[in-house]
Amino acid sequence: MTTAFPVPPELAGHPYFQYRNNVLYAEDVPLDHLAHGLGTPLYVYSRAALKAAWETYRSAIGPLPVLVCYGMKANSNLAVLKEFVRLGAGFDIVSGGELKRALAVGADPAKIVFSGVGKQVWEMRDALAAGVKCFNVESEGELRRLSDVAQEMGMRAPVSLRVNPDVDAQTHPYISTGLKENKFGIAIESALDVYLTAQALPGLEIVGVDCHIGSQLTDISPYFDALEKLLDLIGQLDQAGIRIAHLDLGGGLGIRYTDETPPSPKALLDQVFERLNARGQGHLHLILEPGRSLVGNAGVLLTTVQYLKHSDARNFAIVDAAMNDLLRPALYDAYHGVQPLRPRAGDLVEYDIVGPVCESADWLAKGRALAIQQGDVLAVESAGAYSMAMASNYNTRARAAEVMVDGSNYHVVRQRETLDDLLRGESTL
Repeated sequence: MTTAFPVPPELAGHPYFQYRNNVLYAEDVPLDHLAHGLGTPLYVYSRAALKAAWETYRSAIGPLPVLVCYGMKANSNLAVLKEFVRLGAGFDIVSGGELKRALAVGADPAKIVFSGVGKQVWEMRDALAAGVKCFNVESEGELRRLSDVAQEMGMRAPVSLRVNPDVDAQTHPYISTGLKENKFGIAIESALDVYLTAQALPGLEIVGVDCHIGSQLTDISPYFDALEKLLDLIGQLDQAGIRIAHLDLGGGLGIRYTDETPPSPKALLDQVFERLNARGQGHLHLILEPGRSLVGNAGVLLTTVQYLKHSDARNFAIVDAAMNDLLRPALYDAYHGVQPLRPRAGDLVEYDIVGPVCESADWLAKGRALAIQQGDVLAVESAGAYSMAMASNYNTRARAAEVMVDGSNYHVVRQRETLDDLLRGESTL
């Protein structure tokens, strides 16, 4: 079929969500069919988009010694995780709950790295029992606790230290993680001493160096600022007799939300290995932890216009999705494209797209020129990452259902919550 409605600029980078005969499709499924049959708000993911995003990493890696561990905090739906298991991914986890999810879909524990600043004893025990590849340790206190836990279990925990290189990722301050003022990692000036401490602790085995400087990076130069500092550290570790098997550069590659031109995995990897080889460290195995770049553009959020409200100051399209469904705009002032499932002819009106939650921060998009009417369904784009994963029940609102589209078929991969689900588990005095 041909496109009967001009493809908006935002959709140009999302080939798995396109208009056909004036209807927006996910792969070969018309989205209005899903909205009418399953209701809204509704998250819809494209299986083909997940695979295509993975392929950008696989083809960039080729024969290089690289392990891609999906940063599952971006989207931890079991169907999404299972797809990455099928594709051969490892997993970057940040909680015992994420470990349970990864193991539930058959993930290989030897390809799981455990990140996060606040690991609890029970989480350490579960991860050690499962046989994870590595703990990315973020403080000396955590290092000592992990050693104690491993000793109690008669094991040695494989560790890398997450080093904070004090590099500005040039992204939103809430998702910048590599500066001194951030809570993450061990200051690079202290890293050698902490590695020497780790070497002396009986329950640990040093296997790597880890770093993650931030998310939604559209310029890869900060990676190389961090890499030079990490390679200097690895040289110091060599001199101290501490041999490193792998280097973990974290995730962070950005996606297109509007007009960004994010770098490709190949552009990153080619330059990383060029620098590793130049510094005599080409033998190191590399770990990457992409999240957003694997799932961000693979999903949309469908929402129905409940009311149109016009005033002298602003026009509002009040929809049934809210900040509890998609927190990113309220939390990060984030931009998401918004398109009608069935575009209408007529004059465009500038609307703020807002939800029913009783907060002024409850908005999904601002100042969007749309020709819409009450009852129309809209698609909020680039909603595959940090969207459903951050959803809540604020205002006693049930969380949305999730659907995976596969060609002309679709599968409900999370049932819509009910109000009874929300009350279950509570009690009065």
